[in-house]
Amino acid sequence: MSWEDSLPPILDWRSPVAADELYQLERPGFAWEYLRRNHSYRRVYKSICRQQKSGSPDEIAIDAKLARWGLSFRM
Repeated sequence: MSWEDSLPPILDWRSPVAADELYQLERPGFAWEYLRRNHSYRRVYKSICRQQKSGSPDEIAIDAKLARWGLSFRM
């Protein structure tokens, strides 16, 4: 599985299945669900995936992109 494939599809939060799943989440899980629905975040995520696929990612630039949303981790 590629890094890009790790972003799960977005379920309609109004569906009973999605609503049940959201109610069971703790704060970090709920924050992730909120973040991954953000269109700006998804664009940056796809940009980072392209950098990863190119084989020469700029880790500093990637960290700067992720810091906007309070994320920091090594890929």
